[in-house]
Amino acid sequence: MSNKQNLALILGGVLSVIASLLHIGIIIVGAEWYRFFGAGEELAVMAEQGSLYPAAITFFIASVLFLWGLYAFSGAGIFRKLPFLNVALILISMIYLLRGIAIFPAYFILPDVVDDFLIWSSIICVIYGVLYGIGAVQLRRESGL
Repeated sequence: MSNKQNLALILGGVLSVIASLLHIGIIIVGAEWYRFFGAGEELAVMAEQGSLYPAAITFFIASVLFLWGLYAFSGAGIFRKLPFLNVALILISMIYLLRGIAIFPAYFILPDVVDDFLIWSSIICVIYGVLYGIGAVQLRRESGL
């Protein structure tokens, strides 16, 4: 790894960890935040009724986002190289990008589900995906692959 900082991966990692922490906050605060962050009324009601399902799903998402942040930091050289680093960064970028652009077919197929939250979260996912993609390309160039 060169001494040059991979700012795209650092920013992508920070944003992924922030998203992870927001998901943990949703679990802690409960139904009010499930509603505010667009998780849907069904999950909010389940949380109000004491069901563990919303927390389990949200914790899984938080864990994945946190792991993705770790992969970004690893790619940026902040700590040791994680297994399958290059492939993982490309896959993470693709998943974020696919999640972000999924709003376009959703708009035509299920227009009733497209709301402000879905639009904003899609834009955010595209930004994350672009950052991971730029970072992965920079990492490949730096490592001579």
